[in-house]
Amino acid sequence: MANSSRRRFLKSVAAVSIYAAGSRSFSQSNRQRVFIGSNKPDGIRSFDWDPATGELAPVGVAAQIANVDWITYSADRKFLFAASEVDSFKGKPTGEVASFAVENGSLRPLSSQNSASKGTCHIALDHTGRTLLAADYGGGSAASFKVTDGKLSKAVWTEHYTGKGPVADRQEAAHAHFASYSPDNRFAYINDLGSDCIHIYSLNAGAAELKPAGKYSARPGSGPRTLHFHPNGSTAYSMNELTSTVDVLKWNKADGSLTFVTRIKLLAAASRAKSTGCDTVITKDGRNVYFANRGDDFIYAFTADAETGALTPIGRTTSGGKVPRNFALDPTERWMLVANQNSDQLSVFARDPQTGALASEGKSYPCPAPMCILFA
Repeated sequence: MANSSRRRFLKSVAAVSIYAAGSRSFSQSNRQRVFIGSNKPDGIRSFDWDPATGELAPVGVAAQIANVDWITYSADRKFLFAASEVDSFKGKPTGEVASFAVENGSLRPLSSQNSASKGTCHIALDHTGRTLLAADYGGGSAASFKVTDGKLSKAVWTEHYTGKGPVADRQEAAHAHFASYSPDNRFAYINDLGSDCIHIYSLNAGAAELKPAGKYSARPGSGPRTLHFHPNGSTAYSMNELTSTVDVLKWNKADGSLTFVTRIKLLAAASRAKSTGCDTVITKDGRNVYFANRGDDFIYAFTADAETGALTPIGRTTSGGKVPRNFALDPTERWMLVANQNSDQLSVFARDPQTGALASEGKSYPCPAPMCILFA
């Protein structure tokens, strides 16, 4: 980081700290509700967030749904959807997918359905809000659901994958881990960590129907975990969990295919930890991209080329705890929140909006097994 940029960053962090020190209580007008998916029996917790001070205040349990790995909103924020990574639901060996109405910062249950198999770890709502996809890690499957007024239909489409990979203790079978959609909503993607691939489908969003449209094959043993698209509409980043690397991909609009461009290594050569890559955050303008890594427990910041999505490293910052499962920028993008699963805490770091750099130290708040952060 250039000296001038570093000075600007330190001044901004100092200003925020002074402001925070003089504010002993939350400003009611600035409060925002934050929901946290928790890998505990009470499932979804709520906090109040103050973007002026970067402070969190616990509110309580928002919904009693077990082992919530992921939560997501409808575009209008009227409905919230959750993935429950359980091995049995309604007497069947599957995970649970549920929906809630969001009313004055609280959650009211609307519907719940069986996924395709056990261990539902991720869900994603398409750009029209009519199709919800679920990925089942434990059972190595995926399912689609039609969404009507926030309520989920029974599974419309399911697929059970049969592949495996060379890492015996992690790739003994297929492990669907993440669902996503192309920028134009014509294609859907399921990352299969166990089979070292990303399954590609054409999407009929109105009917929640998927048809096979190809596959991206990752390096054997890499374990592709998540897929995020850059705002430029042509670049995607696939996080490889098992090798702590990121495949930078070109998205091809004509057929939805993904083409390998380059690979980014997240670990320093001297690392001795048993590390695994985790998640990705991209700023709204696409100027910065961040990757989380577990074991070494850090966030790695990059600048991104607006046209190509090519990455230039800024530097690594501690995650503030153990095993950063998920992380997110607040709506102002001046703060980064990190869900540190194994240390039962949420950590907050100031972000310099000019350089994209994160503060080297942050504040932490207790939260049992946080898995996913969702701002209202």
